Amino acid sequence: MASNGENLAQKNQVVVVLIPFPAQGHLNQLMHLSNLISSHNIPVHYVSTVTHIRQATLRHHQSFSNIHFHAFDVPPFDSPSPDPESGFPSHLIPSLEASMHLRDPVRNLLQSLSAEAKRIIVIRDSAMASVAQDATNMPNVENYSFQCTCAFSVYVYHWDRMGRPPVEAMHALKIPSLEGCFPTQFLDFLIAQRDLLKFSDGTIYNTSREIDGDYIELMEGITGKKIWALGPFNPLAVEKKDSKGRHLCMEWLDKQEPNSVIYVSFGTTTTFKVEQIQEVATGLEQSKQKFIWVLRDADKGDIFDEKEAKRHDLPNGFEERVKGMGVVVRDWAPQLEILSHPSTGGFMSHCGWNSCLESITMGVPIATWPMHSDQPRNAALITEVLKVGLVVKDWSQRNSVVSASDVENGVRRLMQTKEGDEMRERAARLKNGIRNSTEEGGVSRMEMESFIAHITK
Repeated sequence: MASNGENLAQKNQVVVVLIPFPAQGHLNQLMHLSNLISSHNIPVHYVSTVTHIRQATLRHHQSFSNIHFHAFDVPPFDSPSPDPESGFPSHLIPSLEASMHLRDPVRNLLQSLSAEAKRIIVIRDSAMASVAQDATNMPNVENYSFQCTCAFSVYVYHWDRMGRPPVEAMHALKIPSLEGCFPTQFLDFLIAQRDLLKFSDGTIYNTSREIDGDYIELMEGITGKKIWALGPFNPLAVEKKDSKGRHLCMEWLDKQEPNSVIYVSFGTTTTFKVEQIQEVATGLEQSKQKFIWVLRDADKGDIFDEKEAKRHDLPNGFEERVKGMGVVVRDWAPQLEILSHPSTGGFMSHCGWNSCLESITMGVPIATWPMHSDQPRNAALITEVLKVGLVVKDWSQRNSVVSASDVENGVRRLMQTKEGDEMRERAARLKNGIRNSTEEGGVSRMEMESFIAHITK
């Protein structure tokens, strides 16, 4: 039986509960944040469905010894294969809807924790507000909203709704329209969550004032609530694994010249049509540039449902012809390791916020090819504001196939021209600025310390 002393010690404790949205880019960011918070000796509870806890822990490369995982059962959901004809991963919607059933188990968990701890800090993805809504009625619970994208993309959304008033930080920027970013069904889902966001005690972003500080300030002006820019969440130094634990493509990278390889990957929610795969392959081959290309389907709602994993057809003889020049990876690729490798000099990306941040923090410029959601606006931050990337596919051309010559041009411009070298220099300066900001006395370090002090006060 616990002594009174132990009970008192527990009563003085602050506990953090994280509730991610059940898609890889969101699960991963809150896994990183869990590690950061638990490094301050604060107990962390990470909550999701059985399937998504399994996914988050399987794919996360850091150890997580002091995180409590809560894998809750939800009703069975359909896990259809992705549709290459659809720009948006609508095949994930059944798993998102199933995760709304986490509300009851989350309420029960919060009630049991709040009986034991001094204060519960709930950090829930902005798209999971309805799951955490019962927290607003509990006296010792604080609620924080997590925005899984940059402050720039969120600000642009509000700026659009305000009729694009003249704002110095938006002057002369080419901003892609929101058209085609989300299907109606998903927008309805987001709007339902938005009404519950007014109950939050503040918002957390996985960004840094080094990256989009102007837009964090503009957002603070709009919301009137405290914004904490606690990013980048991903580690800034990647430990080199021994050869046993390393992916095969890393051994190949070790043999290449510095900055000579372009990494090509379109994230976990993109599936290309056969015709587009052929154009990418031809463009890469014609560029004569070293490459690592991750070629796999988008995640299903349940990534462990293996029934129909299909192998993509590449042009006849492609892999033999590019032997030595390029590597095609068809399984899970260690993206952070690849981007941090000195041989990697560019990244052709869909511009999901995880990928943008990982590339920025590793000093790698981006050839942008957005697909849906926040990606077109993230791409604008990369190319227009930070100027550490170039456009391969413009959002206005989103329904057309990108030709092999456009792929080849994008690769050559980024990897073989003075313009590309200047982007690499800017990316290196930004990387150094971010690193300095996380050191003692730096703006990011101080922001994290002030957040930890705020929640443990």
